[in-house]
Amino acid sequence: MSGADLLPGADGAVLLLCDHASNAVPGDIDLRIDPALLDLHIAIDIGAAAVTRALAAKLDAPAVLATVSRLVIDLHREPDHGGLIPATSDGHRIPGNEGVDRAARIARFHAPYHRRLRDQIRRQRPALILSIHSFTPQLEQGGTPRPWQVGILYNRDTRAARPAVEWFRARGIVTGDNEPYSGRLLNATLNRHAEAQGIPSIAIEIRNDLIRDPAGVAIWVDHLHALTLFLRNTLAQKGVPAT
Repeated sequence: MSGADLLPGADGAVLLLCDHASNAVPGDIDLRIDPALLDLHIAIDIGAAAVTRALAAKLDAPAVLATVSRLVIDLHREPDHGGLIPATSDGHRIPGNEGVDRAARIARFHAPYHRRLRDQIRRQRPALILSIHSFTPQLEQGGTPRPWQVGILYNRDTRAARPAVEWFRARGIVTGDNEPYSGRLLNATLNRHAEAQGIPSIAIEIRNDLIRDPAGVAIWVDHLHALTLFLRNTLAQKGVPAT
């Protein structure tokens, strides 16, 4: 388990990413938790992998998906981030992460995942990168209801983000602009592999109750397919090359 799985695709204009695609825990790592926690949002972005795989197939675009749970290591965090290897998550203690060899876990999972992304981007040279995530309608610990159906997260580069927010809202979809959390604070993967390379990108956060079943996944794949085509045309009009 190297941390990343690559789905090939012929259309090099778009690259899909899914940092929290898996709830897998290697057999030699004991988190010392109730296994039921691995089915919750603290372990995996529910529905995000299914959306990413189906969207990649519909676009015939490459996709890179994580192969390890965020409870083992959060691939969408900087190596020095305090929550990289969580000792607690949404009120749940993760005893197996207390006193862990941080450097060893980074070398085993985090570094290979980001090398795979770097290498794929260098080979592919995409014009647009979409990172697919999901969020829970309400956190267990002191959370307030999150009304958004989808959130668009971004940092400083708004070339794809602004049109995406407007596109969703024009269709009556309740859309968070850097909600339910700010992409200026939680956007590590795209900051490193997209914005730092001058590639337009957005993180798309879908509320996970909307993509828990195949019917919901199909609806959102249709939305994201249409959005992607729209963004490609919009960026081309702004002079961003197709590949």
